[in-house]
Amino acid sequence: MSKIVNYGIQNGGIENNIPNVIREDEYEKVKFFLDEKDQKDLDKLYTKVTKKSSDYNEYKEDYPVLKKENVYVLKDNADKDLIEKLDAAVGKSEIIVSSIDNPEKIKDQNLFSLDTDGDKMKQMQGMTSAKPDAFTMIKSMPEKSLNEFKDKIYTSLDKIPETSISQVAGTFIKTEYKAVGLNLENVQSSYIFNIGAKMLLIALLSAVCAICVGFLASRAGAGVAKSLRKDVFGKVESFSNAEFNKFAVSSLITRTTNDINQVQMLVTMGMRMICFAPIMGAIAIFKALEFSASMSWIILLAVILILGFMMIAFSVVLPRFKIVQKLTDKLNLVARENLSGLMVIRAFGTEDFEEERFDETNKSLTKTNLFVNRFMMFLFPFMMIVMNLVQLLIVWVGANQIEASALQVGDMMAFIQYAMQIIMSFLMISMMFIMVPRASVSANRINEVLETEVELKDPKEEKDFDEYKKGVVEFNDVSFAYPGASEYVLHHINFTANKGETTAIVGSTGSGKSTLIQLIPRLFEASKGEILIDGVNVKDINQEHLRNKIGYIPQQGILFKGTIKSNLQYGKQDATEEEMKRACDIAQASEFINEKPDGFETEISSGGTNVSGGQRQRLSIARAIIKNAEIYIFDDSFSALDFKTDKNLRSALNKELSDATMIIVAQRISTIIHAEKIIVLDEGEIAGIGTHKELMENCDVYKEIALSQLSEEEVRDNE
Repeated sequence: MSKIVNYGIQNGGIENNIPNVIREDEYEKVKFFLDEKDQKDLDKLYTKVTKKSSDYNEYKEDYPVLKKENVYVLKDNADKDLIEKLDAAVGKSEIIVSSIDNPEKIKDQNLFSLDTDGDKMKQMQGMTSAKPDAFTMIKSMPEKSLNEFKDKIYTSLDKIPETSISQVAGTFIKTEYKAVGLNLENVQSSYIFNIGAKMLLIALLSAVCAICVGFLASRAGAGVAKSLRKDVFGKVESFSNAEFNKFAVSSLITRTTNDINQVQMLVTMGMRMICFAPIMGAIAIFKALEFSASMSWIILLAVILILGFMMIAFSVVLPRFKIVQKLTDKLNLVARENLSGLMVIRAFGTEDFEEERFDETNKSLTKTNLFVNRFMMFLFPFMMIVMNLVQLLIVWVGANQIEASALQVGDMMAFIQYAMQIIMSFLMISMMFIMVPRASVSANRINEVLETEVELKDPKEEKDFDEYKKGVVEFNDVSFAYPGASEYVLHHINFTANKGETTAIVGSTGSGKSTLIQLIPRLFEASKGEILIDGVNVKDINQEHLRNKIGYIPQQGILFKGTIKSNLQYGKQDATEEEMKRACDIAQASEFINEKPDGFETEISSGGTNVSGGQRQRLSIARAIIKNAEIYIFDDSFSALDFKTDKNLRSALNKELSDATMIIVAQRISTIIHAEKIIVLDEGEIAGIGTHKELMENCDVYKEIALSQLSEEEVRDNE
């Protein structure tokens, strides 16, 4: 733009003081006022063209003056560095020639003044007015007088601003082009179109680069988010119940979704802005100083104002972003509890209370977000004010410098554009300042999950199983306390569950039954003592190998969204239809599955909400049976079954899984009355071990539980 204004418009398409073509007489005049070295360098740039030259026909159409006199044409491969080096000297020489040839024209244009000492000007005017060929007379002057004359002229020219030199030299070149036969309008329009074409090409290239950067940035951001989600999810999957208790489920969901989205947005925008803005700002500063170092204080002032405001914004906003993420966790927690407990909420008629609880959290989050957004919205108007004030200041200062011939209009316009680029780069950085604090908070929250030390670790060297103790589960003086708790919930547990036997665990609510069996698959880690499976401590077994040996049916039958088939294959991915049918027959699930039109392809909603509680339990049992495991653990898995189904299921288990070790936690005495071994828990301690008959005689706790469920007659019949 600077070149279009300075050279294309103001100078008629003449970019430097080295003309593309010049007549031989004028060339010699210009050359005369150069020193010897510059004369030789100037000769290197030009080719002399005469009627006898081999390239005469090439130039005669372009330069009609060739029919009358010779010309010097600038070489196509002329050294650009040499042109730049000679530019100022040739420009001054052209001014001298113009002042000698056309003194009145130069004076009328008021472009410069050489009358600094009076004598020189009188001498020049005397020569030009008295003689028709003043230049010849100057050349014929005595050497001493000629040198004094040149020195005075050079001294005067040194005081003229460089911009004025270019303007006057441009007048000389225009006159020369016209004399050669060139169309000045064509020269000007050609120059403007060439520069304009370059600008369009650069704009097109910038657009292509912007598209590529946008594509790559989006791809990189999505890739980072994908990797983070995979790492976080993988880490969460390795958590034991202790780590789950440290992080609320709602918080883990927020960290896996919202927090990772914040990081993804930062990476995407960061690659587009954080990398681009500093580069654009640095180049703009360098180029602006190149055009006018005297106005650099304006840019410095703008940068100081912007940085100051950004630092204030950063210090105010960062703590609020931490609050926003915590409130998002809380909002997710309230929403999750309301959605999962909707039946209970309706049953107790507490909809209004839950709405108020949600609304309270929602209002707190909205209030904090509004504060942040309102504060940050002042950033952009502030930037616009700074931008407009800087532009106004540049115009005011630049106008004074233009008036003093210290700056050209095009340079001032270019300086404004570079100043705008500098401010725009800081505007982009300020946008990142909005994103960085929130993303940094999110990144720290993600990092908390990734850096959490997992309590359950696989051994470096796994021990081999004892084939003679296959399926045997042993508890040796095991005690357990929840992480952070001061008291143990299990105390000195000792028992053995043998292969082919059913070991039952009963006790009052809160006695530690479920906690005890969760120690076997290492859902929790025993605090003291050791748990052996196949003669090996569970801590010395790879978790995957350990859990492959166990078919675990939790207290609440959980199904996953999909089909009955996909849920059954969760226990064994390559399970055949025959294996699924066998497992369902044992679990007493075949009857209701066969009633479904789609059979095993029947859709199951998330959590199994489209089937009854008993059906969920039976499908959960079938899913465990299909593993064909050595050890089966039933954590009160028959609670939702009617007595008939319960009886048939236990009969099928005893028949079909007679070689497996079965550990059953039950509330109903009728479920475990025929177990080979019954363990009675009372307040975390073993109150008795034995068969039903032995415990009725020796264990008051068991007898009390049994009589609370069965009549004395039923008890005697079962004995």
